[in-house]
Parts: sequence; C-alpha cells; structure tokens
Amino acid sequence: MSLKHILWICLLILPLAACVAPSKPSLTPLEIQALQTREYEESVDTVFASTISVFQDLGFIVKSADKLSGFITAEGTAKSETAASWFFLVLPNVKQTHATAFIERIGKLTKVRLNFVVTSERSIGWGMTERNDTPVLDSEVYQNAFERIENAIFIRSNS
Repeated sequence: MSLKHILWICLLILPLAACVAPSKPSLTPLEIQALQTREYEESVDTVFASTISVFQDLGFIVKSADKLSGFITAEGTAKSETAASWFFLVLPNVKQTHATAFIERIGKLTKVRLNFVVTSERSIGWGMTERNDTPVLDSEVYQNAFERIENAIFIRSNS
C-alpha cells in the first residue's frame, strides 16, 4: 500500500473518529423515572391543561392530547445543521425534539412523567435516510419544564 493510499485512508477515518463521543455514565431506569416524574396536589384537569400550555410555551406543536388516557405528544420545530455536511457530500442533518407526557391520578396526587427525545435525521443519498434518536437525560431540561408546569398550575388554581 502506497503512502498516498494511507494518507487518503487517514483523511477518511479521522473525521469519523472525531464524531465518536465518550460514553456517559448511564442512569438506571429508576433514576431516569425520578428525573422525568413529578407529583402535584391538583386535579388531572388542571395538570393536563398546564402541561399542554407549557409544551406550547416551550415552542412545541402538540400533535395529540387525550385526557382520558393522560397522554400528550408534541414535537419541536426542525432545525437543519449544514456546517460540515456538504464537505462529506451528504445532505444536511435535521434535528427535532419530540416530547411526551403521561398524566395520571394516583391516590390524592396527580403524577406527571415527561420524556424528551432528540431525533437526528439525514439523507445519505439515493433516497436513503439515517436516523438517530437520543433520549434527553439532562436534569436541567426536566427541571425547567416542571418549574413551568408548577407556575401554570399555580395560575390556573388561583384564577
């Protein structure tokens, strides 16, 4: 193998190696549930309406909401990332955050579980796409959403 071939292989592999992120310590299912769940001393109606309102405030489009099942689905706006994609001759990477909420009454409390997932999708040519779903496990994201839900509940409860 010539030096020219080795250089070409290095130029192709190096950008791919840079894309590999170090692995984060994984959370247990119980830790994830604790991160994504809060309980309120309000009715399901109040908590459900507050959650929908907060999703809208955060820029999500509510795709479905069923108070009977307590399930809400929403998606954020899609954002295209084009910086290096044309260099590698692939179409832009499109990222979008999807959100769900499950609201249920347990005893005297109303429990809310939120779930955020970032979907990254790109066309790799000839009609093929590549998709990667990454759960959001950042405590600040969930804390921000729950603080907003608490504020919305407070406003609805004191109106």
